[in-house]
Amino acid sequence: MYIFGGFSGVIQNDVLVFKPASCEAFIREDVCQSAGPGVRCLWIENRCEPWDSSHANDSVPASFCPARTNAADKQCQQFSDCASCTANTNDCQWCEDKKCISSSSNCTVLTVELARHPRGPLYLNPPPAMLSEHQLSIWKPGVRKNGQSIKNHTKCSIRSEQVCSKLVNCRSCSLNINCQWEPQQQECHALPAHLCGEDWSQVGDVCLRLNASKESYDNAQHYCKNLEGSIASLTSARQVEFILEELQKYQLQERKLTPWVGLRKINVSYWGWEDASPFTASTLQWLPGEPSDSGFCAYLERAEVAGLKAKPCTANTEGLICEKPIVSPNLSVRPCKMPCALRTTCANCTSQAMECMWCSSTKRCVDSNAYVISFPYGQCLEWQTGDCGAQNCSGHRTCGQCLEQPDCGWCGDPTDTGQGQCIEGSYRGPMRSLSRQSRERVLDTSVCSREKGFDWAYITCPACQCNGHSTCVNGSVCEQCKNLTAGLHCQFCLPGYYGDPTNGGKCQACRCNNHANVCHSSSGKCYCTTKGVKGDQCQLCDSENRYLGNPLRGTCYYNLLIDYQFTFSLLQEDDQHYTGINFMANPEETNKNLDMSINASNNFNLNITWSIGSTAGTISGEEFPIVSKTNIKEYRDSFSCETFSFLANPNITFHVYVSNFSWPVKIQISFSQHSSIMDLVQFFVTFFSCFLSLLLVAAVVWKVKQTCWASRRREQLMRERQQMASRPFATVTVALEAPEEEEELLQGQADAGPIAVEPCSGNSAAVQTLLMSLPRASSGVSPPGQCGITIASALIDASQQRPGDFKDKALSLKSRKQQHAVHQGTCV
Repeated sequence: MYIFGGFSGVIQNDVLVFKPASCEAFIREDVCQSAGPGVRCLWIENRCEPWDSSHANDSVPASFCPARTNAADKQCQQFSDCASCTANTNDCQWCEDKKCISSSSNCTVLTVELARHPRGPLYLNPPPAMLSEHQLSIWKPGVRKNGQSIKNHTKCSIRSEQVCSKLVNCRSCSLNINCQWEPQQQECHALPAHLCGEDWSQVGDVCLRLNASKESYDNAQHYCKNLEGSIASLTSARQVEFILEELQKYQLQERKLTPWVGLRKINVSYWGWEDASPFTASTLQWLPGEPSDSGFCAYLERAEVAGLKAKPCTANTEGLICEKPIVSPNLSVRPCKMPCALRTTCANCTSQAMECMWCSSTKRCVDSNAYVISFPYGQCLEWQTGDCGAQNCSGHRTCGQCLEQPDCGWCGDPTDTGQGQCIEGSYRGPMRSLSRQSRERVLDTSVCSREKGFDWAYITCPACQCNGHSTCVNGSVCEQCKNLTAGLHCQFCLPGYYGDPTNGGKCQACRCNNHANVCHSSSGKCYCTTKGVKGDQCQLCDSENRYLGNPLRGTCYYNLLIDYQFTFSLLQEDDQHYTGINFMANPEETNKNLDMSINASNNFNLNITWSIGSTAGTISGEEFPIVSKTNIKEYRDSFSCETFSFLANPNITFHVYVSNFSWPVKIQISFSQHSSIMDLVQFFVTFFSCFLSLLLVAAVVWKVKQTCWASRRREQLMRERQQMASRPFATVTVALEAPEEEEELLQGQADAGPIAVEPCSGNSAAVQTLLMSLPRASSGVSPPGQCGITIASALIDASQQRPGDFKDKALSLKSRKQQHAVHQGTCV
């Protein structure tokens, strides 16, 4: 066996030769039968021979591979998807519960039985992660059953990442709905899994959504339309399987849904889906006795058997199913560019600037970066990367353009006016191809024969180049251009005409409906001279900017509003052709005069007319002139409501024609209607409104000022109180013991009394503060550390006291405001 080199993606030049062991080398039976790898042997007649299918007994030697242990499951468990699980040499299999195990093991699925189901036991196989402690108390485990498994990787569902990574160009990537092309990285990437949006699930090529609300069929349809979808037409088995699994999840939560589906009765015996497909294209089926005659809409009644029932569309049911198509992000991405090699003409080859180049000599479009590879020997003699010129000699209309091409020549006609024909040739004369397929050319002087007066030019053009519209004077000067042409070589059309007069071409008059004098010399697009008139032939009014009228039968007017001033600034380069602008205004009130004012930065001509009907300004309308002024900058006027009968002519219209101004210009115009007599009611209402507003503002300001002053006053009083509290404000004379010699000093003093008496509210009680002598020793000396006196307070009855007892206290309260008690019956 020969093995050619190449591993890890790097190609090697080595060739490996593998020679398996020979069976004759084994002399023992056990060693012979267990030989390997690379050789399979049998023990026959006390000798070891190689095994082949020609043996009569068709015995097969035992496998030399060791038996797999539980370690194989551990190796398989490291794979997390079906493709990697089955596409390896570890002999793994992919189970339906999303696990990878060894092929020697069995894929088992845990089934559970609904213990409290009213219709009997219902077996399901939910994932273990779905069973919580509460659910396990409701559900009881059933038996483990062998589940389905996949051992061949070709049967695995392919992931989008695997498919998209293999698409190497934009076109193939954009054709896959699950892929998107990245132009910067030039790679194809897989789109996110959630293309449908939040609360939606992608099932095949549609998005499904199960809602648990209770609605009628019509309301359900309206709900789905608000989500840019419709009621689901479950026409595929995959969609039905997904909905049944979702309904089983609701049953795990002890909630049963019977959702609407997009199935309706079309006629007496025919039912169809909302997407117009027949009901036969589905795995759903009617329950026994259904559909009922009273039902016109279908809903899913029993999920376990995929059974449907009919019901009136106005009735309510639990749940609804919506669907909508998948909108790929590729639709919003710019379309893929066509490769350069697929472009067949110079025009579409050079449409992408500098990306592709067109080779005229080979008629081939190549990538600009691949020029050297495409033409390694310089086969491309001429190329274009911008605007394509004529692709053959006959496309050139002048001698100058013709001789710029290396394989073209100019054949001048006998008139000697510069008119001629550009044809293929060389310095020897005109040439023609032998056939359309052949590139070989031969000389053919009969095409431009000198005997007939034709002149062949290959290096320089003839001196006279008047394009067939004039003869030459002094050999090279065009005498007088005819046929509406102008220029040194009669190569242009006169103003007011357009066309291509080169090489005998004709000029024709501009078609501008009398709204322009000149047009583009080549395309014939008119340069409209009236502001508001637009179109290639000045046939439209700029209605988007309030211009009204019909330029085919008249002109266009700007519709002015009353009591507003309008400013028109014609300052841009696009406005340089405008020489006029028209306005129209309709009075809003029939009992007020109409005042008009207009001014401009440059001189202008002014014409003002009026008409009764809205057809004014057209051929069928009739206008009456009012004002005609020339070469002015400003004008004011007033139109009487009585003179023009505003009341009798409710459709009266005033037209203002401003013309003959120079660019740039700025125009201001206004129409207004004001009353000549002041309205006294309106005056007084306005006056008192302003006066009351002023008073309100003054009151607010005064209130703010008073608040600030009060705050400042309170701060000042607080500071004064703190300062007064820090000073002594009363003195009390206390006689503890009076010796006999000092008793005379006390004669005439006030009688002994309390230090302070503080009356309570109502003056019926008071708090009296006294100085009391504490007990002393027999020697009359106070204990050490004590002064021998204390202050005591007592509540006394003040109703029996004389008014003079509180005289001093009352005097001290005269200058103070009366303080009300916080709580009645208490002293403060």
